Amino acid sequence: MTLAEFYEKAVATGISNDPRGKDAVDKELASVRKTFGELKDKDREFFDEERLRNPYSDTRILHGRGDEEIETILAGIDIEVGEVLLADRLRSRGKTVSMLLSHHPEGRAYAHLYDVMRMQSDVLHRFGVPINIAEDLMEGRIKEVERRLMPVNHTRAVDAARLLDIPFMCLHTPADNMVATYLQRLFDEKKPYRIEDVIELLLDIPEYRSARKIGAGPKVLIGSEKRKAGKVFVDMTGGTEGAKNIFGSLTAGGVSTIVAMHLSEDHRKEAEKNHLNVVIAGHIASDNVGVNLLLDSILDDSVEVIECSGFRRVRR
Repeated sequence: MTLAEFYEKAVATGISNDPRGKDAVDKELASVRKTFGELKDKDREFFDEERLRNPYSDTRILHGRGDEEIETILAGIDIEVGEVLLADRLRSRGKTVSMLLSHHPEGRAYAHLYDVMRMQSDVLHRFGVPINIAEDLMEGRIKEVERRLMPVNHTRAVDAARLLDIPFMCLHTPADNMVATYLQRLFDEKKPYRIEDVIELLLDIPEYRSARKIGAGPKVLIGSEKRKAGKVFVDMTGGTEGAKNIFGSLTAGGVSTIVAMHLSEDHRKEAEKNHLNVVIAGHIASDNVGVNLLLDSILDDSVEVIECSGFRRVRR
């Protein structure tokens, strides 16, 4: 498998597991292609043409031609300069490292993380939030995240990989789609009656069970284990946390319990005001589930995965 083939399969798998549904993704891609077709020649220089086929701005090949053969992957939840140097050190000791794989974005994928947040509006709409309200509330949050990312030094890890000539890729939303779809389907099928049943379902998953052992596993953030779970909304994809003032609309749409990777203090206060139960499944544990599910769909046993930076390979 080449680097480009790996990337293309990851994007395709992310699309097939997108909680918005494939039709919605196809419409978004069609809109981007229309926009590109209407651009003047002088503006096309600045257009990221990868957007014409990949709907996830936070998922890119960051360094590499694409034709490199992949035998061994150094995979981590975060790949920063330290992990790039680790790969070089492993190579110097005779270990093959064909590529670096990060879950969290770096480089241009990090700079454009905010753009993928637009998908949250469609996800919220599926859970009863009117689309006009979802888009209006999300717009302010998207601009907030864009402003926060503007001063960041995005290219440090990518520059290190380039100088050492190690192929480098990040797969963010495709992996988050995997865990969001997987858990939503699980809760829809099992219909947990109380919050304690939500926790038990999570602890049946190896990544969450391992995280619980080190104090980073599922916890009830708002509510109690004896409360009824009601309608469960898995909030785990779309870049980063959405608008904090969306919780009232979710309650009005019939949602009783949110299962999330993480929740800021401001978001927690708003969720509590709106009487929602919130279960924090765990950030890194959830990222592990998503990346493992994605790799299961792409890789065979011929490709070795070296674990680092909070990632542990679990095969299903």
